[in-house]
Amino acid sequence: MSKLKKSLGLTDGVALLVGITIGAGIFKTPQVIAKYVDSFSIVIALWIGVAVFVYIGALIYAELGTRFPNTGGEYIYMVKAFGPFWGFLFGWSQLLIIRTSPAAALSLLSADYIGFFIPLNQSYKIVAAILILIIFGIINYLGVEKGSLYNKFSSSVKITGLFLFTLVGLFFIDGDFSKLSETAKATATLGHTGNIVAALFMIVFSFLGWDRVGYVAGEMKTPQKVIPQSMLYGMIIIAILYIGSNFLYHTVIGLDGMRSSTIVASDTAISLFGNIGASLISIMVIISATGSVNGTMMATTRVYYAMAKNGLMFKWFDFIHPKFQTPSHAILAHCTWSVVIILIRQNFETIVAGMVFAILIFYGFTTIALFKFRSLDMGNKECYKLPYYPFLPSLYIVGIISLVMFRAYYETWASLQDLLFVLSGIPVYFLFFKNQLSKN
Repeated sequence: MSKLKKSLGLTDGVALLVGITIGAGIFKTPQVIAKYVDSFSIVIALWIGVAVFVYIGALIYAELGTRFPNTGGEYIYMVKAFGPFWGFLFGWSQLLIIRTSPAAALSLLSADYIGFFIPLNQSYKIVAAILILIIFGIINYLGVEKGSLYNKFSSSVKITGLFLFTLVGLFFIDGDFSKLSETAKATATLGHTGNIVAALFMIVFSFLGWDRVGYVAGEMKTPQKVIPQSMLYGMIIIAILYIGSNFLYHTVIGLDGMRSSTIVASDTAISLFGNIGASLISIMVIISATGSVNGTMMATTRVYYAMAKNGLMFKWFDFIHPKFQTPSHAILAHCTWSVVIILIRQNFETIVAGMVFAILIFYGFTTIALFKFRSLDMGNKECYKLPYYPFLPSLYIVGIISLVMFRAYYETWASLQDLLFVLSGIPVYFLFFKNQLSKN
């Protein structure tokens, strides 16, 4: 029986983490966050705080990934710890909210930046976002090579563009940093604590992707060393870029300017480089955002297909197009539900907050799974061991519970909607999959 080649080293791990984590969120979330805070110092404190929080989560996943290398991520962790029901619920939630929401949100972000060239009201932005989903649905439907080509192109543009924009932008700043000391009362109306929690949700979204490095643990030379090192160096790079971007935005256009902006990167670029520079930045953001839409669609639809093949999703998803050799039904489902999310939720912020709310719940359960694996000594005995156990995972759990409960308190109706997306899998499981999964 052939085995996966163990060829990935530290450089590969760092590149993977940075490439997956850095999306287009940094070109949208800072302007949303600005309405929730009253100063730049709070902004930076929140970004640093989330970076530390995410890093702890990354180390937890480093242990999980090396305990059960190359076995399917969260699905496997929850099945092994709690049984098939929880694994199914996670898989179902991927379709209902976790993976389709980013596609919907980033399509809307793309539409915002298209508005730099063609003025669009909110209704037309929704139409544009839906068209983006349809276009990339067709691209993926017609063949994986086409989607993969665009993914490679957009990834290079995204990372190079953000580096250059941040570094060159900081170089062009004229030295007047007075805007960094500006204060202005938050314009959001959730109260001080509610506003901070809402801001934290936006920042968490910008860091999502860190959990995927452990997925390729089975292909790393020494995963016990490579994964935690990749997490550390990758998170440092990402945090520096994100903090640098915020520094640039706030220095150039200030807190009030960010609140009034819908395309903060382009508005910043106009002040620094003029219309031509802003046009290039807008194109870069559009390519970056649509690349993330495309990449999510490529990866996630294969998950739906694999789940169906293993009896974990409706048989309809277990279909390969005879001509194009793509999981065409899974692609159709992903695109259709992403459109539904856009129509239900209407805006970037609501979609993102809902997705983060759902994924935090499952991060919590995977962390609880770690405690069980430790107590029973399950999995690879030579795995990476999280330091300061059980303090760090306990702290992480407390952070997750706090974020989820505070958001549920301050945004009750939206949180109930998000929870319903997840819990809708319960009747589906007992009606269609319980007997099937119990046999596995």
